[in-house]
Amino acid sequence: MAEGDESGFLESYTLFLMAMASANVSAEFHRIAADQGLSVPEWRVLACLHDRKAASVTDLARLSLMEQSRLTHLIGRMQARGLVDRKRSSRNRRNVEVTLTPTGATLAADLVAQAKAHEKAAILDRLGAEDTRVFHDLLRKLMADPAG
Repeated sequence: MAEGDESGFLESYTLFLMAMASANVSAEFHRIAADQGLSVPEWRVLACLHDRKAASVTDLARLSLMEQSRLTHLIGRMQARGLVDRKRSSRNRRNVEVTLTPTGATLAADLVAQAKAHEKAAILDRLGAEDTRVFHDLLRKLMADPAG
């Protein structure tokens, strides 16, 4: 520690702070998803597909922060539950596209509405409009490709 610096490594380590903040504000919503019988990865898939008509397994893996082979198994379980369908892409026969079933779309829409309400209470109301705007800008900056 530098002289005059009373905090330890973790208290000032940005990646730790980001992970802990995410875990802290996400925990309540993850319980809401669990009450619907969904794991966090399943919720992420539903949320990703809520915004798209279809997505490739590759895109879903990237967006849901999952390894592709693990996601393939998860999609199989979700398909067995009637939440998603998968089929070969009409544009590229090597790709598999995943879509929401009507049941999955209804569940996704309901959870997205609950996620927005949770986000408002857990983050937006706490930060206020200006800090939220700055925070979102900073997060987008961190998510941007550093190569350009």
